[in-house]
Amino acid sequence: MIQSQTQEEPYGEEATNKSGVSTVTEFLLLSFPCSREVQVLLFMLFFLSYILTLMGNGAIVCAVKLDRRLHTPMYILLANFSLLEICYINTTVPSMLKNFLSETKTTSFTACFFQFYFFFSMGTTETLLLPLMAFDRYLAICQPLHYPIIMNSHLCMKLVALCWITAFLCYPIPIYFVTQLPFCGPNTTEHFVCDPGPLLALSCIPAPGFELSCSILSSLIIFSTFFFILGSCTLVLRAVLRVPSAAGRRKAFSTCGSHLAVVSLFYGSIMVMYISPTSGNPGGIQKIVTLFYSSVTPLINPLIYSLRNKDMKSALGKFHMCTESSQSK
Repeated sequence: MIQSQTQEEPYGEEATNKSGVSTVTEFLLLSFPCSREVQVLLFMLFFLSYILTLMGNGAIVCAVKLDRRLHTPMYILLANFSLLEICYINTTVPSMLKNFLSETKTTSFTACFFQFYFFFSMGTTETLLLPLMAFDRYLAICQPLHYPIIMNSHLCMKLVALCWITAFLCYPIPIYFVTQLPFCGPNTTEHFVCDPGPLLALSCIPAPGFELSCSILSSLIIFSTFFFILGSCTLVLRAVLRVPSAAGRRKAFSTCGSHLAVVSLFYGSIMVMYISPTSGNPGGIQKIVTLFYSSVTPLINPLIYSLRNKDMKSALGKFHMCTESSQSK
């Protein structure tokens, strides 16, 4: 509940400081306002999606770990990408599921900004990992003789660690500045995640400079990595067209096609959300787009990467057989 010196209101919570100004101590995330029956139906739908996402990405991680043939940079990167997707959905989906069944639909000030931090850190890790995967394919196809020397498993793991560390160091300072803004009510947002746009809209004072800074930072990260991927894929396609073997061309196209499909889904949605200032996006669009890149793409990415990859399908088949045999024992 909102508590102040003079009144009590039904949603959220505020504390009153010494100057008599109420400050928000929790936020009300309306998520998807609808009837109780529809809320339960949405819970079941997203819970099923959540379990399938964990199973699909978890299977890829286990298959790469257990199959020695897949201990190569390409599959190490794919396993790390699947691990990232598992972490990514766990920043949003569990709280969203809880929200569906909750009567209050509130989250504390601290929990909200922790979610903000991990959600954006995971998203930035993905924008750094996807170019690394594209660069790996560029080296493998355009520089096949030098590839084993340049990109070995040891260097690959170092680059993956650098992606994670860099991403997690990007947001502590911006988030600290957001927490210093005065939130004196209202504390209600029509979203299911603590996203900067809705949060900044709840601040008692406008922060156009901070919004512009966030937009510029997002644009730099998104466009620099996107054009790097585009350039790498262009060079790969040029090299593939020169391959005399039809089988070789099909294999290269299959690998690059899967990666481009994932890149298109992820970058297309985040460009809609974060390139322009967040205040220009209606709440409904924010929810749909955020839901797409935070929940839908992690669900379909394992299908994109595994269905057209014979080695991965073979490894997944062996992993399934090992699981069945262990259960029978």
